[in-house]
Amino acid sequence: MATTVHLSSFSLFIQSRGRRDNSISSVKSLKKRTGLSPSSALTSQGGRDMIPPEGKCNDHNSAFDFKLYMIRKAESVNAALDVSVPLREPLTVQEAVRYSLLAGGKRVRPLLCIAVCELVGGDEATAMSAACAVEMIHTSSLIHDDLPCMDNADLRRGKPTNHKVYGEDMAVLAGDALLALAFEHMTVVSSGLVAPEKMIRAVVELARAIGTTGLVAGQMIDLASERLNPDKVGLEHLEFIHLHKTAALLEAAAVLGVIMGGGTEEEIEKLRKYARCIGLLFQVVDDILDVTKSTEELGKTAGKDVMAGKLTYPRLIGLEGSREVAEKLRREAEEQLLGFDPSKAAPLVALASYIACRHN
Repeated sequence: MATTVHLSSFSLFIQSRGRRDNSISSVKSLKKRTGLSPSSALTSQGGRDMIPPEGKCNDHNSAFDFKLYMIRKAESVNAALDVSVPLREPLTVQEAVRYSLLAGGKRVRPLLCIAVCELVGGDEATAMSAACAVEMIHTSSLIHDDLPCMDNADLRRGKPTNHKVYGEDMAVLAGDALLALAFEHMTVVSSGLVAPEKMIRAVVELARAIGTTGLVAGQMIDLASERLNPDKVGLEHLEFIHLHKTAALLEAAAVLGVIMGGGTEEEIEKLRKYARCIGLLFQVVDDILDVTKSTEELGKTAGKDVMAGKLTYPRLIGLEGSREVAEKLRREAEEQLLGFDPSKAAPLVALASYIACRHN
């Protein structure tokens, strides 16, 4: 009989008084609760209910047309982003900003922000400025992440990376400009729609998510972890990287959606946990795709993490173990949505499945 292990360490990394607790809950607790070592616990389920090898997932919410929902939200977000960055002097840096910001992509973060806002009683218009701000910051991080001094990437979303087109100097400036524009855009456009005290909280939440207690911390540890021996590094180390580098901004997107929609503190915490789960899920799947898909399929250089000697979930626990962790994170994300109106929660249920089953 298969042993089921509940990876509560992935979803209970709770912030207290708005500050991120940097001590990661240990996967070693699995051994205490189950009598299994972390490695054996991760592979003990024997493949039952796991994400299939080629991402052919079951439709967990067949009545909801997530593809259509995602297309419509992406169209709204793209239109808002286009208006937010008109061409003006100095043209070169503005063109560099538009090149990356309007390059397409899945728009997962702004979609999350809007869907959460609608879940707690708000609407798309109220959430849009925050949704755009999160996408601006995400794009800024991608531009900088692709630089030769960081990940040294040539492709992003199927196109040459920003520095390959505009040079490293303009890429740095474009990323900086987007970071500043995000906060300006969110506060100015939301004026009159959102109470000032809520906007202050949103600004603090977003700033914290991308600073030295958030995205920057994760990126720094990720860079410092290249070429480390995976036998000497535990899952706690990898979890720290991705809770900060990937999950923090998704978490901020969800919390901003609750704030903009006028949600409660209880709703903030539930949806914070949901976003944390899908943030880790996103990275686990990203690591799987990096070693199972081609450059053409991904729209970015395949196998880049392996070549750089980066720590990844498949490197630490293998492909099958990684798929099992991904499925558990998807289920834990869905558990956070219990108690909400099922029809309003449907996009978020579908989003978790989409992230788990994506091909690029």
